Amino acid sequence: MKLVTTNIKNKVLDSMARILDEKRTELLEANKKDLDLFNKDDKALYERLIVDDKKIKEMIGAVQKVRSQEDPVGKEISNEDLPNGLKVTNKTAPFGTIMIIYESRPDVTIEAAVLAFKANNKILLKGGKEALHSNTVLVDFWHRALKENGLSTDYIQLLNLNREETQAFLKNPDQKLDLIVPRGGERLIAFVKEHATCAVLVSGRGNNFLYVDEQADWEMSLKIILNAKTAKISACNALDKILIHTDIEDYSKKMVDLANVLKANGVSLLVDEGAQKILKNETLIPEASVWKEEFLAMKCCIGTVDKTEDAIETINEHSGGHSATIMTKSKETAQRFMEQVDCAAVYQNASTRFTDGGQMGVGAELAISTDKLHHRGPLGLKQLVTNKYYIFGEGQIRE
Repeated sequence: MKLVTTNIKNKVLDSMARILDEKRTELLEANKKDLDLFNKDDKALYERLIVDDKKIKEMIGAVQKVRSQEDPVGKEISNEDLPNGLKVTNKTAPFGTIMIIYESRPDVTIEAAVLAFKANNKILLKGGKEALHSNTVLVDFWHRALKENGLSTDYIQLLNLNREETQAFLKNPDQKLDLIVPRGGERLIAFVKEHATCAVLVSGRGNNFLYVDEQADWEMSLKIILNAKTAKISACNALDKILIHTDIEDYSKKMVDLANVLKANGVSLLVDEGAQKILKNETLIPEASVWKEEFLAMKCCIGTVDKTEDAIETINEHSGGHSATIMTKSKETAQRFMEQVDCAAVYQNASTRFTDGGQMGVGAELAISTDKLHHRGPLGLKQLVTNKYYIFGEGQIRE
């Protein structure tokens, strides 16, 4: 796609924010159709599907936030004058065409498109069938905003494909793809990696851990555990696994306190053998693979460790590489934990729920990347560009 001026891009975003506000009834009616057709047994997916006035306000806010951010295209990364007279400049450049595959969440149709467009990329939106009516209306809004400002609707496209059609498209796309971002579970990621013929940037699963060190503030720990586990079970930054240091003061009492607090808030428990010595009536974790599961449900594992190194090892072996928290008063222990745990975001004394572009100061996000190339963590506007070298010469040849 041709480079569009920052002024025109911002005008498109102004139009989109206005259309979202003016046409909210149209969007709410479309979303109601999706909700009425949905099997509500999947509580997490249903929660992600809902659009209400608060969600529309957040969508408008996301568009306005990106509109206010600096255009990431054409920024100078480096500039070198070489001894042979060549002038070498490295600048940021658009990826080209990005495809994102996601389930349920209509707000992704806003955030992914606004980020891709402001970074001068074309985006193909492959949303789930459960959000088809909502996504169709939202992409129509985008097309209205583009047309108002004299731009092609090709910048933002909705792909209505089933699994077989998606597989065929990935293997033999009818247009050039430069990057694919699968937002979903391991099966989706494996499916895309198997069939894609271009770069894939993984927005990984959650399965986040919290470790309560022997020097933790217990009341603070309970507050943070409840927030991370129960505030939004459908989020990839929700908590699934808790590890408790066996040397914490009043260990047995605190284990019982933790179990009681979680169960009182509707969380079912699985425990390891160490925890079951105290929590005798709780279900033993049936197999090691459970430690690797992302639950997206009111369910949690409680395990025990004898030292911080064991907690680090357990997290690195089983987590999704998304987020991990240590609860401790010790700066030294926290530093060791945060340096050695292999996750995109590591916390001391804070909820994993903050792993979010808006909460971390990035703004709207395309995804939370658990890859180490091209970027790790929230993929915001600045991360949706690649780079290009500009070399200026005066007839130089390489001898």
